[in-house]
Amino acid sequence: MKLLLTSGGVTNASIRSALDHLLGKPVAECHALVVPTAQWGHPMGGPTSVQGLLAADDRSQHLSGLGWASLGVLELTALPTIGAQRWLPWVREADVLLVDGGDATYLCHWMRESGLAELLPSLRDTVWVGVSAGSMVMTPRIGNLFVEWPSAPDDRTLGVVDFSIFPHLDAFPTNTLATAQRWADEIGVPAYAIDEQTAIVVVDGAVEVVSEGRWRKFG
Repeated sequence: MKLLLTSGGVTNASIRSALDHLLGKPVAECHALVVPTAQWGHPMGGPTSVQGLLAADDRSQHLSGLGWASLGVLELTALPTIGAQRWLPWVREADVLLVDGGDATYLCHWMRESGLAELLPSLRDTVWVGVSAGSMVMTPRIGNLFVEWPSAPDDRTLGVVDFSIFPHLDAFPTNTLATAQRWADEIGVPAYAIDEQTAIVVVDGAVEVVSEGRWRKFG
């Protein structure tokens, strides 16, 4: 699987160029599935929090609203009840999974419960575009600072990559570089702090930072 791990989505020309390269064809020819699941594990998520994402309107111009050939919804909490024979073809036929933010531990739980996590290694040509928790779920740990789901056993996530991500650098008063440094000191693995204009590209284990903004690597 090819990863485009972002804080805020495809927010500038450099990240868009990286996405186009990963896809290997125009966005307008690509079939996308949106994964909103992480929203339900975060206290700020609610019935209206995914409206823009699912409508692909201006509120989600950096993710679902990029102009995909088709756009479907993959709700992970539903998958265990409908059977893999139904949803596996949907995933295998998609060019890209657009995985929105929320709580990464909740998303991790449902990726495992649904069977999607187990499927990932076989999706070699599929592009994963993560936003916030949708990116953090691919890391080994998110740190207690970012655990919002009350039922989370700890801060561990999938560990597809070997580094952690501190998102939304400078986007909120609490998401300062000093806070990111303390978080990185506690988390104990290599880590990146990234702002809304930064993405991390991972292909076959090779890591590249694409940015028109501010970022910092720790460790």
